[in-house]
Amino acid sequence: MLRPWLIKAYRAGLTLPWRLAGAVGLKSGAHAPVQFVIEQADWAIRWVGEHIRDEINQHKAGMVQTTTQPQCISGRVVHFGSQYMWLTWGRLLSKRNRNVVSFFHGKPEDGVDVARHIDCFLESVPRLSMVVTAAGLMEERILQWGVPREKLVRIPIGVDTRRFVPPTLEQRRVARLRFGIPDSAVVVGSFQKDGIGWGDGMLPKLIKGPDIYLETMRAMKSEGIPVMAFLTGPARGYIKQGLTRVGIPFVHTFVRDHFDLVACYHALDLYVVSSREEGGPMGLMESMASAVPVVSTRVGMSPDLITDGVSGGLVDDFNGELLAKKASELLSLAPQELLSVKKAAETKVKVVDWSVIGKSHWELVYQHLLQ
Repeated sequence: MLRPWLIKAYRAGLTLPWRLAGAVGLKSGAHAPVQFVIEQADWAIRWVGEHIRDEINQHKAGMVQTTTQPQCISGRVVHFGSQYMWLTWGRLLSKRNRNVVSFFHGKPEDGVDVARHIDCFLESVPRLSMVVTAAGLMEERILQWGVPREKLVRIPIGVDTRRFVPPTLEQRRVARLRFGIPDSAVVVGSFQKDGIGWGDGMLPKLIKGPDIYLETMRAMKSEGIPVMAFLTGPARGYIKQGLTRVGIPFVHTFVRDHFDLVACYHALDLYVVSSREEGGPMGLMESMASAVPVVSTRVGMSPDLITDGVSGGLVDDFNGELLAKKASELLSLAPQELLSVKKAAETKVKVVDWSVIGKSHWELVYQHLLQ
């Protein structure tokens, strides 16, 4: 494995020609005015950047590109999809760039490494033009850390409400048949990556709450609810092992495209957000748009979108039994009452459709930086 100093030296070498070009007033010619830096992995940070790009380019053709190679950029607005990528590349890039970073989640209490990372981020704020965050909880936290109000904007993570829609009875039947789900099963979704690394994921990423999800499922089963877990995403080995140990059946599937998740939501009866820290998550908004009731810990955008008992269920502690109790309350509602919850969630989530989110990025972030 390459030593960290060697990796830094390699990156510095990659960026040197473009820093020199920027120093003499040259721009990287073929690049769009706004460069959104995404990850190689086909996961949330990539999806967010691609949605923002597509929505803006519908109205402002050619204004935004996504890239995994920020080293080649000079004289542009550069939006890093996460603070981790910003800290990896930001100091090495041309000083003629105007830098934007999305900071969706994290707090010092999450661990020594996270606390150190946040300190490094705060030291870098003078080099940033804007910081974008998604949740009210995170906005308040970042302001408390001392990031200037004029540099911070809250723009939620979005959802495509044209694609993530409530299923018809036939779509639900087909989806459950496709994944081998019995009619009697109460299917509880968890669409995320909650294992460490990109392998089997036998070591849990506890910040994502896989242990709490397991506790929730065990508690629901003990109440006599015929639960079945529906998992998507990589590195779910810890969850699958835990479900097998307590005799709870599950489906685990990998999607080739983000919108392949639509059919997965159509098979669900409930979605559980069991995380200890979140930015969104995207599963929250996609479930609400798909008329899947959500119960969640008080993380990320959940308090912004869920009114407890009205548009979903919200618990104040990281406790699987509390989540299970809240889930049971939702599932035991009369059909018309449950429909009201689903309708309230659909209405609530329309304000974060990607069309709104793309417009907000243009008007609140990029437009004035390009001027």
